[in-house]
Amino acid sequence: MDIRPTTADDIPGLKAVAEQTGLFPADMVPELLADFLSEEGNNEIWLTGVEEGTPVAMCYAAPEEMTDGTWNMLAIAVLPELQRQEVGTDMVGAIETLLKQGGQRILVVDTSGKEQFAPARSFYVKNGYTEEARIRDFWSDGDDKVIFRKDL
Repeated sequence: MDIRPTTADDIPGLKAVAEQTGLFPADMVPELLADFLSEEGNNEIWLTGVEEGTPVAMCYAAPEEMTDGTWNMLAIAVLPELQRQEVGTDMVGAIETLLKQGGQRILVVDTSGKEQFAPARSFYVKNGYTEEARIRDFWSDGDDKVIFRKDL
């Protein structure tokens, strides 16, 4: 798999990734990428994992405002048929490498405390993240926000 910065040509494939994973509505992909693709000096990172010319994964991180070297990985998605095959680990590793090379300090990620997100939480632990905080009922009643952290 090739991992590279996202381009406008990736949008149709990333819409399929978003749709098949249920990460967010596919129609949101162009809007989410708009600043990254058009603004000079934009400091977000969008990476696309490509196999045989087709986008199969995405990862997105942005700096946390008013911090020194703290970033938030706001999205990661892998086509369902490629999950549990180290594609997600490769995507996270690529974004961590870019951040390290840029002298960044910390990467955080938020997820849900609901049972259906247990695989996501296990994924972060497997990749060296530590549960740093849990905010009860954050997303909705009974749905905690779980914050993971990794030193870069």
